[in-house]
Amino acid sequence: MTLYPKLILDALATVTYAGTKKNLVESEMVADNLHIDGMKVAFSLIFPRDTDPFLKSTLKAAEAAIHYHVSPEVEVTITPEFKSAARPEPDKLLPQVKNIVAVSSGKGGVGKSTVAANLAISLARLGYQVGLLDADIFGPSMPKMFQVEDARPYAVRVDERDLIEPITQYGVKLLSIGFFVKPETATLWRGGMASNALKQLIGDADWGELDYLILDTPPGTSDIHLTLLQTLAITGAVIVTTPQEVALADARKGIDMYQNDKVNVPILGLVENMAWFTPAELPQNRYYIFGKEGGKKLAEEAKVPLLAQIPLVQSICESGDMGKPAALNIDTISGQAFINLAQAVVTTVNRRNREQPPTKRVGVTTHHS
Repeated sequence: MTLYPKLILDALATVTYAGTKKNLVESEMVADNLHIDGMKVAFSLIFPRDTDPFLKSTLKAAEAAIHYHVSPEVEVTITPEFKSAARPEPDKLLPQVKNIVAVSSGKGGVGKSTVAANLAISLARLGYQVGLLDADIFGPSMPKMFQVEDARPYAVRVDERDLIEPITQYGVKLLSIGFFVKPETATLWRGGMASNALKQLIGDADWGELDYLILDTPPGTSDIHLTLLQTLAITGAVIVTTPQEVALADARKGIDMYQNDKVNVPILGLVENMAWFTPAELPQNRYYIFGKEGGKKLAEEAKVPLLAQIPLVQSICESGDMGKPAALNIDTISGQAFINLAQAVVTTVNRRNREQPPTKRVGVTTHHS
């Protein structure tokens, strides 16, 4: 006798599931993993939850039906599986997160990820509950900066859903696509794959209660930004620039992107990174190697606050590369600069929440040609 899927499904269609009063096939409980090997049959039955009162009787009835309608010789293995509740609607995502701050830059190389990491750590040091989402899908740097490159998040069960548990390091809950893909393969992703991965890190993760969720966004104005804006109501954006003209031109584009009529995300302010160079041994000396106060001038021109000027100290880059961000040491020039930045962000966010209505997500519009 040769077994084939239709024989098995026909037998299962004779079994009624008490929970729906319909048969197993109509109830869409037979998973699509039916495997036949000679006279052995294995498949899963999907139940609404693991406490289902009809679970045992349904499994027995399914096995009996195959023996009765197909052959008593069949070896049947049925694994119960349980439906995971669906991801909440976008407007109900992250209900316990008070503020979502996007850290953005018009171009790469201005130290945006360094600023995002140190801002998150500094907020945590000020006593806030902080999460950091590395949304830079194609160049995830947070696992390295936080010295958790080998960490692998695991799933936890919360309210009948399997959620990704963020990695906690330096007082910050952290998730990055870098935990799930090899660094060299991430760049091969198509836009849709990247966007879906990002939505999972947002909507299928156990972020819990947070005062601040910091988003380290990719440089530029890519479709990843659109995914973020369509998925989350972002409280405000922090734009990172360096004093050079070319960086300032790109920072202007970043400001325009968030201020666009359809987007309407408030700009919390500008961070001028690498504002001047200070040798560690001569902390009072400032060398303006990239030009002077470009970020300050742009902030005045765009009528947005200048949140901080972060000096370029050799130790900032080195400490980030070693996985010990500068903000961990409050006694250094850079550690102090990042604490000041965090305090400025808190003040600006509070003012924004008092004076402006909550941000709305960007509506997804489909164009019909």
